[in-house]
Amino acid sequence: MDILISGASVAGPALAFWLTRYGHRATIVERAPALREGGHSVDFRGEAHLTVLRKMGILDAVEREQTHMGAMWNVNEAGKKIVAMPADLFAGDVEILRGDLARILYAATESSTEYVFGDSITAVDQDADGVTVSFERGRARRFDLVVGADGLHSNVRSLAFGPERDYQSYLGLYAAVFPIDNYLGLDHTGHTYNPPGKMVGIYSARGNTEARAVFWFGSPPLDYDRHDVDRQRELLERAYECVGWEVPELMRRMRLTDDFYFDSISQIRLDSWSRGRVVLLGDAACCASPLSGMGTGLAMVSAYVLAGELAAAGGDHRAAFARYEREVRAYAEGCQRSAVGVSRFMVPENRFMAWFMNQNYRLLPYLPWKGLMAKSVRKTASAISLKDYGTYEVTRPAGPAPRPRPSGRAS
Repeated sequence: MDILISGASVAGPALAFWLTRYGHRATIVERAPALREGGHSVDFRGEAHLTVLRKMGILDAVEREQTHMGAMWNVNEAGKKIVAMPADLFAGDVEILRGDLARILYAATESSTEYVFGDSITAVDQDADGVTVSFERGRARRFDLVVGADGLHSNVRSLAFGPERDYQSYLGLYAAVFPIDNYLGLDHTGHTYNPPGKMVGIYSARGNTEARAVFWFGSPPLDYDRHDVDRQRELLERAYECVGWEVPELMRRMRLTDDFYFDSISQIRLDSWSRGRVVLLGDAACCASPLSGMGTGLAMVSAYVLAGELAAAGGDHRAAFARYEREVRAYAEGCQRSAVGVSRFMVPENRFMAWFMNQNYRLLPYLPWKGLMAKSVRKTASAISLKDYGTYEVTRPAGPAPRPRPSGRAS
């Protein structure tokens, strides 16, 4: 089958890897003009996540690029260290920068997948035999299936399922992240500071050669254009205008980078992940939010299952989509539940809660249940039994495999 995937971050290339393994032709369209290599660190934990990486043959590459982060220090406004938070709470078995993972997935798929950067889907018209897809720049094309792997603000979901507001559940926080110089000289660690209603952190990256600044803050829903980066910078500055520690310096450095991420912390909940020949994957289908620490692992597992079920069903997309959802939905809902309530842990609401959390941080190394949080997250990450889909031989039409197009029109 000819299958179009919207989104070249993690879920899309992971799915393309498996689809081409089973003999299908995959095309990935991405709005960005090139592969996006920025973003926060992401992690994999538990046997389900690691099994998928092993089956793809990329676990070694991921481990070579892992952050090797140690404990994170919670500090006060003067920068004095209060308590170290163990790495197992936030780094999982393997932690890697999202951009580094994207490069690994691209390298694993570029020879077998057609990539079209700098374009986006504008219409999806289904009939009994396939889908006619229109693009902003390229001419219309026909595909057998369309997959929305384009994140929280999925374009495919809006076109095929309806407006985002019908499926988005806001969790009360906004987040921002951008790269900076490692000017604090951090060595495989990070510092976080928690004023009431906010958190700001700096952690080293890529062998301490650079760092990331990360912000979380509570707020009612904000009105802004998500493509207006200047407005997003202003919102972040306003939220932190009276905060000390390193914040003034971070605000200055924020203005010097083009790699800036800002978004709400939200989840996506739908009654069904498919409509006819269109199916959703990863955050587009069931975003658990960064609070869960599960989004990337969930996306990789979901891609493995979706491609496997398409192969097992012999191309019967109706049966495959139903089985894919049946296999993954409970797992995804568990990942979503793990995020609920974490916001109070990440961002204390007031001065009393900030003081209370700091006391808990100090006592944590001595408490008998100190490992329960990490064990709970690992249990959630492992709460799926992966099928072995075997090798399904699908006859590929004669002729060379499609070559990637790093940029240009979908022609």
